[in-house]
Amino acid sequence: MGEHIVASQFDEKERKAFVRHLIDDIKALELMIQEGLIENDVVRIGAEQEMCLINQDYRPAPRSLEVIEALNDPHFTTELASYNLEANLDPVVLEKKCFHFVQQQLEELLNKANVKASAVGAKILLTGILPTISKDELGMDFMTPIPRYYRINDILKAWRGDDFSVRIKGVDELSLHHDSVLFEACNTSFQLHLQIAPEDFIKSYNWAQAISGPVLGVCCNSPLLLGRELWRETRIALFQQSLDTRKWTKAVKEQVARVGFGEHWQKDSAAEIFKQDISTHRILLTKPIEPYSTELLKEGKVPKLEALHLFNSTIYRWNRPCYGVGNGKPHLRIENRYIPSGPTVIDEMANFAFWVGLMAGRPQQFDDMPSIMDFREAKLNFLRAAMNGRQAMFSWLGRAVTAKKLAKEELLPIAYAGLRKFNIDEKDIGRLLGVIEARIRNGTGAEWQIKNFRGLRNQMKLDSAIVQLTKAMHNNQETRLPVHEWKPIEGMAQTTETFHWVSQIMSTKLMKLYEDDYANLAVAIMQWNNIHHLPVENGKGELVGLLTWSHIEKLEKLDKYEAKVSDIMIKEVITVQPKTEIETAKKLMKDHQIGCLPVCVENHIVGIISKVDF
Repeated sequence: MGEHIVASQFDEKERKAFVRHLIDDIKALELMIQEGLIENDVVRIGAEQEMCLINQDYRPAPRSLEVIEALNDPHFTTELASYNLEANLDPVVLEKKCFHFVQQQLEELLNKANVKASAVGAKILLTGILPTISKDELGMDFMTPIPRYYRINDILKAWRGDDFSVRIKGVDELSLHHDSVLFEACNTSFQLHLQIAPEDFIKSYNWAQAISGPVLGVCCNSPLLLGRELWRETRIALFQQSLDTRKWTKAVKEQVARVGFGEHWQKDSAAEIFKQDISTHRILLTKPIEPYSTELLKEGKVPKLEALHLFNSTIYRWNRPCYGVGNGKPHLRIENRYIPSGPTVIDEMANFAFWVGLMAGRPQQFDDMPSIMDFREAKLNFLRAAMNGRQAMFSWLGRAVTAKKLAKEELLPIAYAGLRKFNIDEKDIGRLLGVIEARIRNGTGAEWQIKNFRGLRNQMKLDSAIVQLTKAMHNNQETRLPVHEWKPIEGMAQTTETFHWVSQIMSTKLMKLYEDDYANLAVAIMQWNNIHHLPVENGKGELVGLLTWSHIEKLEKLDKYEAKVSDIMIKEVITVQPKTEIETAKKLMKDHQIGCLPVCVENHIVGIISKVDF
């Protein structure tokens, strides 16, 4: 997302030239692999840290451009939403104290960002999905005002031909349409990079795919979205759906998602993976490029493969192959994109060491993954991990095994061996993999959030619960303790906070009636549930009326068994919006002498507010 491509025209002439460069880049890459020009005598690691900006109320703070300007540091770049930032860490050689150096730089960058953010009334939070993001922060006015982002949004919308749909089922269910790609901005991750020798790339890539589920299972940190408890790592479902341009048809046909795990084990070379992606996905972005990569090779220069780099940045494999140039030498690497941001730096570094150790320590029996494991098992393990986290059941080498047992008894020993193979400092190995061991026993960030969210919901309204949860996450992050040492949230029932909007105190668990329901059934429902007012919808789900005890008196004059709700409901309903100020709502109820106000977005009811809520 970081490349701004300011000079791009995005016209047909530029597109035609870009296609030629893209094909040429593949030729150049194949030549470099064949001729042994890709670096293979050193292994480096790197990372990208995405983070949320929050205000003093622990809600999204759209101040990223101000913070980046104040930082004046090339390590930082923008993200799709104006309440997110990204920090790119320097690559380091995989040896000795490398994880210590990565952690040191990461902490320095986060401290620097925190200082500049505080100057504009914001602070940094590391979390896979910010609990306090609401539908309001997913509007276009929260998109970072950079041409590339608008271009991505416009093209994906045009390809989709309709609103984007998000439907995720967990303990709760989230189902809605959205008119932009901003849902993607809910996701923040800690992206890991590992340089791979070209001759080992396919073996490493397939192994990376195989371990994705087990690794994700012990790293989950994104269980909540818009106040709903969904998957343990909801980012996986949300990211795919928020950028899904596939059209729904009545025909059964196979369509490859732009965000995905893949369809099969890989063979041949990294170039083949890029070819597959170019073959199955349309070109999203273009830019002017000079000269051709094959020409640079003939001149003895190292090409950056700019067209391939830009195209690849718009294909979101969870394990993404990458080409890059560092210190004047071309290299290949695998980018792990499924690890969430947070809960703390030490947790992230533990995840990093676990994954790198597993990759480096790959036992010989896993060199040929297609011969020992069906690809669909690996893919299903990944989905199970995203849904169930540490409680997932995996299929591993033809047998069923729990996520905890597999991670502890089989994968951790591989990770220890892999890190020792590269002479990583023994203290760092024990410190970081020790966090993974403790988390396998005691629970992930997702589990901590869920347990405390449920406790808070027993004491307070949804909005208050997610604010207090976010506050506790930030406070715990400040302690720098790993999440398995975080204490439960206590004493929150006495917490006082400022309420401004109707949405913060409205009731969202609603019973509804339909205008063609029989009135006697409506009366029974109100009596059974001790409800004094019920909203009435039509067949399109739009609010058309309100039934209250005072209107039921009309039923005495009608045939009790023939009368419909539409015969006795009030049709001129006074409503408010989620962002209506609470004082305004109070005044409306007082002026009109009414006991409740439906809260609507357009014609659809999303909540109701009564005197009890005040």
